[in-house]
Amino acid sequence: MMEFLRLAPGNKEIKRQGFLGVITEWLRLLRPHQWSKNGFVLLGLMFSRQWQPPAILAAISAFLAFCAISSSVYVFNDIQDIEADRQHPTKRIRPLASGAISIRGGWIISGGLAALALLLAAMTGRGVAVFVLIYAALNVSYSLRLKHIAVLDVFIISTGFILRILAGTMGLGIAPSSWLFLCGFMLSLFLGFGKRRAELLSIEYDGSPETRASARLVLKDYSPLIVDQFMAISAACTIISYALYTVNAETIARYGTKALIYTLPFVVYGLFRYIFLVHRLGKGSDTALDLYSDAHLLLTVLAWGVVTLVVLS
Repeated sequence: MMEFLRLAPGNKEIKRQGFLGVITEWLRLLRPHQWSKNGFVLLGLMFSRQWQPPAILAAISAFLAFCAISSSVYVFNDIQDIEADRQHPTKRIRPLASGAISIRGGWIISGGLAALALLLAAMTGRGVAVFVLIYAALNVSYSLRLKHIAVLDVFIISTGFILRILAGTMGLGIAPSSWLFLCGFMLSLFLGFGKRRAELLSIEYDGSPETRASARLVLKDYSPLIVDQFMAISAACTIISYALYTVNAETIARYGTKALIYTLPFVVYGLFRYIFLVHRLGKGSDTALDLYSDAHLLLTVLAWGVVTLVVLS
């Protein structure tokens, strides 16, 4: 394991910590807190009510496959951005940018995780493996080129969430729901543009030459007004599409209840809370971290999940 570390003078603290220091840097590189995004894989199982052990195990396997491939992509992206990250006021402390883990070690970790993801996906089903491969190819393209194209960059991120939903539905033999795609797509667009808004606010509040020089290139093509409009449109579409889904005659007939509408307030509050976090508390640059660190947002998501399960059961 120690061969994955660049044993330079700047890493004396890591060498002193030994094995624990290595594991800590690995975990920081893999960003396990981001795995919550792969919960989209489980939505198909949740709304299909196919809660038998084989289906649950298959969904968990697909979830783990996406955890592995997403971490592989994060490492790949860090390798591509290593020089820019070294100039960034906060990203320069990342394991690769700081030199805590060597570039060679990063390639080994990224390749190993990609192989693990494909193995898990293949064991789960051919469909899951196909969606994992598409996700990997899409994100490699994003890292190399597409992340520099305004608007398209956020649509690529949103497509990644749709691929998770497809893997958890079509990949597992569950009939996909157009409503699920619509709500998931609009929500992921909202979160993506929220991230861009947070990055713009960071530049606006900091204003230092270092921060501006290390900012994403694509931010030069965005403005606060444009991103606020995109956020407002995607938030409104998310609320409307989810509301229509809960009162749709097909939905009521499928689940045998009209009570799904009572989960709508959690969705509305969650979106409004996220907008508040972005504009008033300087959050939004890391959606997964915001979920864990903000009690309001975390409790809202958990409450939505519990109430939805109760209504569907």
